[in-house]
Amino acid sequence: MVISALALTGVAQAQSLRVAVAANFKQALTEVAQDYQQQTGVKVQISAGSTGALYTQILHGAPYDLFFAADIERPKLLEQNQQAKSGSRITYATGVLAFWSPGQVAAEQLLSQWDRRLAIANPRTAPYGVAAQQTLAKLRPQNPPSLVRGSNVLQAYQYVQSGNAQAGLVALSHLKAAKVNGAEYWLVPPSWYQPIEQQAVVLNRTHSMADACAFLRFVVQAEQPLQANGYLTQTVDGDALLQRCRS
Repeated sequence: MVISALALTGVAQAQSLRVAVAANFKQALTEVAQDYQQQTGVKVQISAGSTGALYTQILHGAPYDLFFAADIERPKLLEQNQQAKSGSRITYATGVLAFWSPGQVAAEQLLSQWDRRLAIANPRTAPYGVAAQQTLAKLRPQNPPSLVRGSNVLQAYQYVQSGNAQAGLVALSHLKAAKVNGAEYWLVPPSWYQPIEQQAVVLNRTHSMADACAFLRFVVQAEQPLQANGYLTQTVDGDALLQRCRS
């Protein structure tokens, strides 16, 4: 990675950081966290799950330092309820939805005619589920396929992987991580669903605000590994983020 965590933030003092992360971002965050640990010596303990479930854990006092959600809503609510550091909320990546049909050439026409089980994330708890629901409403509002709902987008992916569903609307990031043949998935046009803008916040309960802010900065500036893992990114002013987060 181009960024040196030590050079930009100084020697970190915390022994570890506890991070709650949306299931779709676990692989990418793990890679970035390993790089961060090598540079700073700070261990990053990652707990993955659906955004809705992790948000509920935080409301009930789970001892996380940071929350990388798969939506905007939950980080914003935490900020409004003064459970997240004001000024730390930021979009770290934008997710990409893909139609995955193992063993077949994926395409819009195949999805429009799909008559077997289709896995999606639960729209009630996972933003990728909302995107999948919007996609189906756009493409085939009168004849939706038989759906298998996972509690999060990782579970939706696993349903397809295990054969419990023959296709799925899943996160591109999971397909990238598994090195799935590109012919087997089709990227859903972004205009078909609300952008899966994923935001993160530093939680006020953190045991080290400075270290949590430093790690957040490190992640949002890791554009190359995030893009390689199937996300869209934007250039972030790291100095401004660090100043807002620490002030």
